[in-house]
Amino acid sequence: MDSIVHARGQTGQPAPPFARQRRIAIASGKGGVGKTWFAITLAHTLAQAGEHVLVFDGDFGLANVDIQLGLTPEHDLGAVLSGRATLADIVTGFGPGGFDVLPGRSGSGALATLPVPRIDNLMAELGALPHTTVLLDLGAGLEPGTRRMSAWADTLLVVATDEPTSLTDAYAVIKLHAADRRLAGGGPNDCRLVVNQAGSQAAGQRTYATLARACQQFLGCTPALAGIIRRDDRVRDAIRRQTPLLTRYPSSTAAADVIGIARQVAEPAAAAGA
Repeated sequence: MDSIVHARGQTGQPAPPFARQRRIAIASGKGGVGKTWFAITLAHTLAQAGEHVLVFDGDFGLANVDIQLGLTPEHDLGAVLSGRATLADIVTGFGPGGFDVLPGRSGSGALATLPVPRIDNLMAELGALPHTTVLLDLGAGLEPGTRRMSAWADTLLVVATDEPTSLTDAYAVIKLHAADRRLAGGGPNDCRLVVNQAGSQAAGQRTYATLARACQQFLGCTPALAGIIRRDDRVRDAIRRQTPLLTRYPSSTAAADVIGIARQVAEPAAAAGA
Protein backbone atom coordinates (compact mmCIF):
# COMPACT_ATOMS: atom_id res chain seq x y z
CA MET A 1 0.00 0.00 0.00
CA ASP A 2 1.11 3.53 -0.68
CA SER A 3 2.04 5.51 2.40
CA ILE A 4 -0.93 6.65 4.47
CA VAL A 5 -1.24 10.41 4.26
CA HIS A 6 -3.63 12.93 5.76
CA ALA A 7 -5.13 13.94 2.44
CA ARG A 8 -8.84 14.03 1.76
CA GLY A 9 -10.05 11.20 -0.45
CA GLN A 10 -12.72 11.47 -3.14
CA THR A 11 -15.87 9.38 -3.54
CA GLY A 12 -17.32 8.24 -6.81
CA GLN A 13 -14.07 7.04 -8.39
CA PRO A 14 -14.76 3.62 -9.92
CA ALA A 15 -12.20 0.87 -9.58
CA PRO A 16 -10.17 0.10 -12.69
CA PRO A 17 -11.56 -2.96 -14.49
CA PHE A 18 -8.60 -5.14 -13.50
CA ALA A 19 -8.82 -4.38 -9.77
CA ARG A 20 -10.00 -7.18 -7.49
CA GLN A 21 -12.31 -6.15 -4.71
CA ARG A 22 -10.92 -6.73 -1.22
CA ARG A 23 -13.53 -7.70 1.39
CA ILE A 24 -12.76 -7.13 5.06
CA ALA A 25 -15.28 -8.13 7.73
CA ILE A 26 -15.07 -6.47 11.13
CA ALA A 27 -16.66 -8.43 13.95
CA SER A 28 -16.74 -8.82 17.71
CA GLY A 29 -18.10 -11.33 20.14
CA LYS A 30 -19.79 -8.69 22.26
CA GLY A 31 -20.98 -5.14 21.79
CA GLY A 32 -19.36 -2.03 23.19
CA VAL A 33 -15.80 -2.75 22.05
CA GLY A 34 -15.63 0.04 19.44
CA LYS A 35 -16.24 -2.07 16.35
CA THR A 36 -18.25 0.47 14.33
CA TRP A 37 -15.91 3.33 15.24
CA PHE A 38 -12.97 1.20 14.12
CA ALA A 39 -14.67 0.31 10.82
CA ILE A 40 -15.30 3.99 10.06
CA THR A 41 -11.77 5.05 11.01
CA LEU A 42 -10.18 2.23 9.01
CA ALA A 43 -12.31 3.19 6.00
CA HIS A 44 -11.18 6.80 6.31
CA THR A 45 -7.54 5.72 6.54
CA LEU A 46 -7.75 3.45 3.50
CA ALA A 47 -9.54 6.16 1.51
CA GLN A 48 -6.71 8.57 2.31
CA ALA A 49 -4.32 5.99 0.87
CA GLY A 50 -6.17 6.04 -2.44
CA GLU A 51 -8.54 3.11 -2.03
CA HIS A 52 -12.14 3.36 -3.29
CA VAL A 53 -13.79 2.25 -0.05
CA LEU A 54 -17.33 1.21 0.84
CA VAL A 55 -18.58 0.59 4.39
CA PHE A 56 -21.49 -1.85 4.46
CA ASP A 57 -23.50 -1.57 7.68
CA GLY A 58 -24.13 -5.25 8.28
CA ASP A 59 -25.29 -4.88 11.87
CA PHE A 60 -28.80 -5.89 10.85
CA GLY A 61 -31.36 -4.49 13.26
CA LEU A 62 -28.90 -2.26 15.17
CA ALA A 63 -27.29 -0.27 12.36
CA ASN A 64 -25.51 2.92 13.42
CA VAL A 65 -22.77 3.77 10.91
CA ASP A 66 -24.90 6.64 9.58
CA ILE A 67 -25.50 7.93 13.11
CA GLN A 68 -21.80 8.01 13.95
CA LEU A 69 -21.13 9.95 10.73
CA GLY A 70 -24.08 12.32 11.10
CA LEU A 71 -25.59 11.10 7.81
CA THR A 72 -29.29 11.21 6.95
CA PRO A 73 -29.53 8.84 3.96
CA GLU A 74 -32.58 9.01 1.76
CA HIS A 75 -32.73 5.22 1.47
CA ASP A 76 -31.32 2.32 3.48
CA LEU A 77 -31.07 -1.46 3.32
CA GLY A 78 -34.78 -1.78 4.03
CA ALA A 79 -35.51 -0.32 0.58
CA VAL A 80 -33.30 -2.97 -1.02
CA LEU A 81 -34.94 -5.85 0.79
CA SER A 82 -38.42 -4.58 -0.09
CA GLY A 83 -37.47 -4.46 -3.77
CA ARG A 84 -37.72 -0.66 -4.03
CA ALA A 85 -34.00 -0.15 -4.69
CA THR A 86 -30.74 -1.92 -5.45
CA LEU A 87 -27.58 -1.72 -3.35
CA ALA A 88 -26.09 0.62 -5.95
CA ASP A 89 -29.10 2.92 -5.53
CA ILE A 90 -28.54 3.41 -1.80
CA VAL A 91 -24.77 3.97 -1.82
CA THR A 92 -24.29 7.21 0.11
CA GLY A 93 -21.11 9.23 -0.24
CA PHE A 94 -19.42 10.59 2.86
CA GLY A 95 -17.44 13.47 1.40
CA PRO A 96 -15.43 14.47 4.50
CA GLY A 97 -13.98 10.95 4.69
CA GLY A 98 -13.68 10.22 0.99
CA PHE A 99 -15.54 6.91 1.26
CA ASP A 100 -19.03 5.53 0.63
CA VAL A 101 -21.58 3.98 2.98
CA LEU A 102 -24.33 1.43 2.50
CA PRO A 103 -26.65 2.36 5.39
CA GLY A 104 -28.54 -0.27 7.32
CA ARG A 105 -31.77 0.12 9.24
CA SER A 106 -31.89 0.23 13.02
CA GLY A 107 -34.64 -1.49 14.98
CA SER A 108 -35.85 -3.81 12.24
CA GLY A 109 -36.43 -7.35 13.44
CA ALA A 110 -37.00 -8.46 9.86
CA LEU A 111 -33.46 -7.51 8.91
CA ALA A 112 -32.02 -9.24 11.96
CA THR A 113 -33.54 -12.57 10.87
CA LEU A 114 -32.70 -12.56 7.17
CA PRO A 115 -32.39 -16.11 5.77
CA VAL A 116 -28.96 -17.19 4.57
CA PRO A 117 -29.94 -17.39 0.86
CA ARG A 118 -31.06 -13.75 0.96
CA ILE A 119 -27.75 -12.79 2.55
CA ASP A 120 -25.89 -14.68 -0.18
CA ASN A 121 -27.77 -12.63 -2.79
CA LEU A 122 -26.85 -9.41 -1.00
CA MET A 123 -23.19 -10.40 -0.89
CA ALA A 124 -23.20 -11.22 -4.61
CA GLU A 125 -24.70 -7.80 -5.34
CA LEU A 126 -22.18 -6.18 -3.01
CA GLY A 127 -19.31 -7.90 -4.78
CA ALA A 128 -20.44 -6.43 -8.11
CA LEU A 129 -20.06 -2.84 -6.91
CA PRO A 130 -17.03 -0.93 -8.29
CA HIS A 131 -15.21 -0.39 -4.98
CA THR A 132 -11.67 -1.70 -4.46
CA THR A 133 -12.25 -2.30 -0.74
CA VAL A 134 -15.46 -3.24 1.07
CA LEU A 135 -15.58 -3.12 4.87
CA LEU A 136 -18.43 -5.04 6.47
CA ASP A 137 -19.33 -3.70 9.90
CA LEU A 138 -20.98 -6.81 11.32
CA GLY A 139 -23.26 -7.15 14.31
CA ALA A 140 -21.84 -8.40 17.59
CA GLY A 141 -22.49 -12.03 18.34
CA LEU A 142 -22.83 -15.29 16.45
CA GLU A 143 -26.03 -14.97 14.44
CA PRO A 144 -26.14 -17.10 11.26
CA GLY A 145 -26.27 -14.04 9.02
CA THR A 146 -23.25 -12.48 10.71
CA ARG A 147 -21.28 -15.70 10.36
CA ARG A 148 -22.24 -16.03 6.70
CA MET A 149 -21.00 -12.54 5.88
CA SER A 150 -17.74 -13.03 7.74
CA ALA A 151 -17.11 -16.26 5.80
CA TRP A 152 -17.69 -14.36 2.53
CA ALA A 153 -14.96 -11.85 3.34
CA ASP A 154 -11.29 -12.33 2.47
CA THR A 155 -10.15 -11.12 5.90
CA LEU A 156 -11.86 -11.14 9.28
CA LEU A 157 -10.78 -8.56 11.86
CA VAL A 158 -12.03 -9.47 15.33
CA VAL A 159 -12.15 -6.49 17.70
CA ALA A 160 -11.70 -7.22 21.40
CA THR A 161 -10.74 -5.49 24.63
CA ASP A 162 -9.05 -6.85 27.73
CA GLU A 163 -12.38 -7.61 29.43
CA PRO A 164 -12.72 -11.36 30.09
CA THR A 165 -16.17 -11.50 28.44
CA SER A 166 -14.82 -9.78 25.35
CA LEU A 167 -11.96 -12.27 25.06
CA THR A 168 -14.25 -15.25 25.60
CA ASP A 169 -16.67 -14.07 22.95
CA ALA A 170 -13.84 -13.19 20.54
CA TYR A 171 -12.54 -16.75 20.93
CA ALA A 172 -16.00 -18.08 19.97
CA VAL A 173 -16.05 -15.88 16.85
CA ILE A 174 -12.61 -17.13 15.79
CA LYS A 175 -13.55 -20.76 16.43
CA LEU A 176 -16.76 -20.67 14.40
CA HIS A 177 -15.24 -18.60 11.61
CA ALA A 178 -12.63 -21.26 10.89
CA ALA A 179 -15.39 -23.86 10.46
CA ASP A 180 -17.62 -21.51 8.44
CA ARG A 181 -14.75 -20.61 6.12
CA ARG A 182 -14.06 -24.29 5.40
CA LEU A 183 -17.74 -24.99 4.66
CA ALA A 184 -17.93 -21.98 2.36
CA GLY A 185 -14.88 -23.18 0.43
CA GLY A 186 -13.43 -19.72 0.85
CA GLY A 187 -9.75 -20.57 0.84
CA PRO A 188 -7.24 -19.70 3.58
CA ASN A 189 -8.61 -18.48 6.89
CA ASP A 190 -7.21 -14.96 7.22
CA CYS A 191 -8.42 -14.05 10.70
CA ARG A 192 -6.66 -11.30 12.68
CA LEU A 193 -7.19 -9.69 16.06
CA VAL A 194 -7.52 -6.00 16.85
CA VAL A 195 -7.03 -5.13 20.52
CA ASN A 196 -8.93 -1.91 21.25
CA GLN A 197 -8.89 0.45 24.24
CA ALA A 198 -5.57 -0.88 25.48
CA GLY A 199 -3.86 0.92 28.35
CA SER A 200 -0.54 0.71 26.51
CA GLN A 201 1.14 -1.25 23.73
CA ALA A 202 2.50 -3.67 26.33
CA ALA A 203 -0.95 -4.17 27.84
CA GLY A 204 -2.37 -4.79 24.39
CA GLN A 205 0.32 -7.36 23.69
CA ARG A 206 -0.62 -9.19 26.90
CA THR A 207 -4.28 -9.21 25.87
CA TYR A 208 -3.39 -10.62 22.48
CA ALA A 209 -1.10 -13.26 24.04
CA THR A 210 -3.92 -14.46 26.29
CA LEU A 211 -6.27 -15.06 23.38
CA ALA A 212 -3.54 -16.42 21.11
CA ARG A 213 -2.62 -19.06 23.71
CA ALA A 214 -6.23 -20.20 24.00
CA CYS A 215 -6.59 -20.43 20.22
CA GLN A 216 -3.36 -22.38 19.86
CA GLN A 217 -4.23 -24.77 22.67
CA PHE A 218 -7.82 -25.53 21.73
CA LEU A 219 -8.05 -24.70 18.01
CA GLY A 220 -4.54 -25.49 16.85
CA CYS A 221 -4.13 -22.09 15.21
CA THR A 222 -3.03 -18.61 16.22
CA PRO A 223 -4.74 -15.56 14.73
CA ALA A 224 -2.35 -12.83 13.66
CA LEU A 225 -2.30 -9.55 15.54
CA ALA A 226 -3.58 -6.84 13.22
CA GLY A 227 -2.72 -4.18 15.75
CA ILE A 228 -3.32 -2.49 19.08
CA ILE A 229 -5.33 0.69 19.56
CA ARG A 230 -4.47 2.53 22.74
CA ARG A 231 -7.14 4.11 24.90
CA ASP A 232 -7.68 7.72 23.82
CA ASP A 233 -10.32 10.07 25.24
CA ARG A 234 -10.42 11.95 21.94
CA VAL A 235 -12.17 8.97 20.37
CA ARG A 236 -15.21 9.49 22.58
CA ASP A 237 -15.25 13.20 21.79
CA ALA A 238 -15.13 12.55 18.04
CA ILE A 239 -18.00 10.04 18.28
CA ARG A 240 -20.05 12.43 20.36
CA ARG A 241 -19.55 15.15 17.73
CA GLN A 242 -20.32 12.70 14.88
CA THR A 243 -16.98 13.55 13.29
CA PRO A 244 -14.33 11.04 12.11
CA LEU A 245 -11.29 10.88 14.36
CA LEU A 246 -8.93 11.52 11.44
CA THR A 247 -10.78 14.75 10.71
CA ARG A 248 -11.03 16.08 14.25
CA TYR A 249 -7.86 14.65 15.79
CA PRO A 250 -5.61 13.45 12.93
CA SER A 251 -2.51 13.40 15.17
CA SER A 252 -4.10 11.53 18.06
CA THR A 253 -2.71 8.31 19.50
CA ALA A 254 -5.68 6.24 18.37
CA ALA A 255 -5.49 7.69 14.84
CA ALA A 256 -1.82 6.69 14.59
CA ASP A 257 -2.67 3.17 15.76
CA VAL A 258 -5.42 2.71 13.15
CA ILE A 259 -3.09 4.00 10.44
CA GLY A 260 -0.64 1.29 11.49
CA ILE A 261 -3.37 -1.35 11.28
CA ALA A 262 -4.32 -0.14 7.79
CA ARG A 263 -0.75 -0.71 6.64
CA GLN A 264 -0.70 -4.20 8.18
CA VAL A 265 -4.07 -5.19 6.74
CA ALA A 266 -2.83 -4.23 3.27
CA GLU A 267 -0.25 -7.01 3.48
CA PRO A 268 -1.03 -10.56 2.27
CA ALA A 269 -2.06 -13.03 4.95
CA ALA A 270 1.26 -14.89 4.91
CA ALA A 271 3.24 -11.70 5.36
CA ALA A 272 0.98 -10.67 8.22
CA GLY A 273 1.68 -13.90 10.03
CA ALA A 274 -1.68 -15.59 9.54
